[in-house]
Amino acid sequence: MFSESYENRYGTPWSREELILAFELYCRIPFQKTKTNNPAVQKLAKLLGRSPASVARKLGNFGSFDPELQKAKISGLIHVSKLDRQIWDEFHENWGELVWEANKLRHEFMEQTADQVFLDRPSGASETLRMTKQRIHQSFFRETILSSYNETCCITGLQVRECLIASHIVPWSTSEKYRTDPTNGLCLSATFDRLFDSGFITVSESLTVCVSETLLQIRNPVVKNLIDIYHGKPIIRPQRFLPSMEKLHWHRTNVFRK
Repeated sequence: MFSESYENRYGTPWSREELILAFELYCRIPFQKTKTNNPAVQKLAKLLGRSPASVARKLGNFGSFDPELQKAKISGLIHVSKLDRQIWDEFHENWGELVWEANKLRHEFMEQTADQVFLDRPSGASETLRMTKQRIHQSFFRETILSSYNETCCITGLQVRECLIASHIVPWSTSEKYRTDPTNGLCLSATFDRLFDSGFITVSESLTVCVSETLLQIRNPVVKNLIDIYHGKPIIRPQRFLPSMEKLHWHRTNVFRK
């Protein structure tokens, strides 16, 4: 079933399947939390039969390829393999395939280790499969966006996880291709998520907030004090997965109420 032996003792080469699972985890947690004491790192280590230190090092390897970390002068580990690079190149812009492949591999590894199932395996009608894929993709997108923005609304700075939304720039219903793409996301508070989806705010090429003239002309002090004050202010940039200029342009062109 797997491209290499499943005898995953410490120090043995990583298989393609293991690396896919590691890269998927890399996307879902903040880089500064890719440590041995992170429960998610420990969980993957247990699944693979590796040490948490081995998993943490592999996540650090992926960090060495990340352009946003490089811009922030944050360096990953330097001892990377050709297969590490191949996995990064193959899946870095193929998010839907990464999420679904990682989900299938988790089940396959669990069958070998007789561990508890992470996610329900779809069976039966195609509608069941569709809904399961949707749930898995939505979960990955939310975790990736919130971790990239350090669980902070990129406009207001709000840091209450329960009030944060992983907002799609190009809506879920508009493009299946971008549904799981982290560069198609912004971390917004619930109110600003609704404003963004409704076209009352957008983000410029310089990553500053643009408030629609419709709102700017309203004299209501609530609008002035809670929304208009962010007009022209820079968003809080994510540590990883900077929002795509192309997708932001699409939003300004097709959704924003100028």
